[in-house]
Formats: sequence, C-alpha cells, structure tokens
Amino acid sequence: MEHITLLLAIVIVTALVFDFTNGFHDTANAMATTISTGAMKPKSAVAMSAVLNLVGAFLSVEVAKTISSGLVDESGITPEVIFAALVGAILWNLVTWLVGLPSSSSHALMGGLIGATVASVGFAGVNGGVVVTKVLIPAIAAPVVAGLAAMLAARLTYRVDRNTDAKATAKGYRAGQIASAGLVSLAHGTNDAQKTMGIITLALVAGNVLAPGSNPPMWVIVSAGLAIALGTYLGGWRIIRTMGKGLTDLQPQQGFAAQTSAASVILASSNLGFSLSTTHSCSGAVMGAGLGRKGGVVRWSTATRMFVAWGLTLPAAGLVAAMSEFVTKQGGWGVAAVAVFLVASCIAIWVISRRQIVNHTNVNDVDTEEPADVVTDAVAAVIPPPAGELKTTLPAPADSEPVRPAAV
Repeated sequence: MEHITLLLAIVIVTALVFDFTNGFHDTANAMATTISTGAMKPKSAVAMSAVLNLVGAFLSVEVAKTISSGLVDESGITPEVIFAALVGAILWNLVTWLVGLPSSSSHALMGGLIGATVASVGFAGVNGGVVVTKVLIPAIAAPVVAGLAAMLAARLTYRVDRNTDAKATAKGYRAGQIASAGLVSLAHGTNDAQKTMGIITLALVAGNVLAPGSNPPMWVIVSAGLAIALGTYLGGWRIIRTMGKGLTDLQPQQGFAAQTSAASVILASSNLGFSLSTTHSCSGAVMGAGLGRKGGVVRWSTATRMFVAWGLTLPAAGLVAAMSEFVTKQGGWGVAAVAVFLVASCIAIWVISRRQIVNHTNVNDVDTEEPADVVTDAVAAVIPPPAGELKTTLPAPADSEPVRPAAV
C-alpha cells in the first residue's frame, strides 16, 4: 500500500465508484421479479441482495483474473489508461440508469478498457481472441440460453401444478423466488464484483505495485465487495421498474423460473472465468419466462430499446474512454480535467433524474401497457399450452341470431 501514488489512488477510488454504480445498476437483475410479484418488500429485497453480493465477492477470482491479465496486454497499460476506461464505463452506466434501460455494466467496463487501450497503444494491445471467446460469444449466448431455459422451466412449472390450488401454488413459488433471488445475488457477487477487483489489480500491476499475473489482494476483494453491496442496497429503482413491470408481466411461477435459470447460467460462467453480463442473462430469462405462460406478453418496444442499448454499450463506452485517454496522456492537467468532467457529468445526470423520481414507493407503477404483438403471438402459436390450460371453446356462427323468448 505504501507504493501507491496519488494517480493510482485516484484510479482505485474511481474503480470503486464504478463498482458502486454497477451495484445499483444491476440490482434489478436479482430483485426485479421478486419485487414485481410481491414476493418481497422492495427495501427488504435490496437489503438481502446487498448482503449476498458481498458474500459472493469472496467465492471466486476467476473472472477477476480474466479482466486483470487476459483482456488487454498488461505491458502497454498505464494507470491513466485504466482511469480513462473507468470514466467511459461510469458515464454509460449512469446514462442507461437515467433512462431505465438494463444495459451491461460488464460490457461498459470492457468497452472502456478496450477503447482506452487502443487510444494508448493501438489495437495490438487488445487480446482479440479473449475478447471473442470470453466476451462477445457469451454476450450472445447468455440471453439466448437463459431465455430458452426460463421459457421451458416456466412451462414445466405450469404443467406440474395444473391440478393444484392456485393460491397455495403462488405462495410456494413466492418462497421459491426469494431463494432463487438470493442465488442470483450471490452469483452477481461472484461475477460482477470481480470485474472491479480485476481492474484494480490491473491498475496495481500497471503501477508496479503487484507482479503481472497476481491475484487480487484481500483488501481489494473486501473494498470491491463493500462498494457493490452499498450500490445494491440503494437500489436502481428505474431499472427495477423496467425489468419487473416494463418488459413483461410475471406471475410467481414465471419469476421463479426466470431467476433460477439466470442464476444457473451466471454461476456456470463464473466458474469458467467468462466475464458474463448478468444483465443479458437476467433480461433474457425474464423475456423467456414471459413467453413461457400461455397468453404471456413481452413488450417488444421496450425490449428493442434494450437491445439497442446492448449493442451500443461496447462502442459508446469505448469512444468516451478513448477521448478521455487522449486528454489524460497530456499530463497531470489532463487527468485533472477528465476528473472534473466526470464529477460534473455525474452531478448533471443526478439533477436530471430528480425531475421524475422513481423509488421503492412507486417502483411497481407502470405508465403504459402494450398488448401482445406479432412476435408474442408467433411464439405462442408454435408452443402448445400446458394440459391444464387447454380449453374447448366453440365460437358462435357469424350469422347466428340471439335467441328471443316466444311471444305470449
């Protein structure tokens, strides 16, 4: 710790700020469906998620090693580069939070790191193979796999309990949701908290405090876990509203299916060292669960805006980071200018957010309703409903007349 310079300290603090934004940005991943179905009170849900995020931060360092020693070439990285990368990631997190879109904090961080590295040393500093195999492929596969798993799980739950009492079933699945939400929170801690651990470790390596290839020190693990837990506790209510009510309407069975499927995908990826987006996994699972119920609705206008945000995350964060790196490498005044720009931007976004406040008291309010469209209808048409939902209805002939009593 005694070898940490002022610049390195600024980078570490900025990394923890990113971790904090990651926490409230991604609270929806674990708790949106639990809150929307009424399984838990909003404040209780985010408190439980915060504690389990902290616990999850201590379970593995595989993802941290991917970030700190696999994504970019350590030899060409300086603390200024990492600072610029974090600026791009933080601003993208805050902009998407402001508009209530569940974009990937993971991809914002990696996009910022790639953009700043390219601006500093060129494309040779980026390990393209790692980007493809451990970032891009999981980004595409995660929502698809989680979505299909959640859709099948939802349909299975409706089939299994088709002859049971509806109220008792709903109560049981709400209890299951609490357990599965805890699992998602734990998985989030094992995956997302490690990204900040990895970026701080990379900064320490760049500052010659640690040897290349080192694991995160314990103080890094503790500080990253606390930062993401605090952000989670504050709750990203705007994104929780989108995930819980704006994307689809979920019953307890669907919420349980979505969270269990997402947690399985996230935990598997953490074990393999994939820097997976928990947002992609959870959003895909929510949409899959929405389609898993007969008559379920996915609001595709909201989903389309979300997909656009996903596609813009890497390049947008990378562009801001590249411009920040261009300024920071001008010297100390450049670092100070970028720091002032970051603080001013954060304050401006917060002030704008005060115009329409979303918190635990109105998180389940939905402004607009969108009927099922052609995509939902097409999916419902090719998937047979569970046996318990089959109904035989004979439509009346088009030319039939209402029956009138005979005149007396």
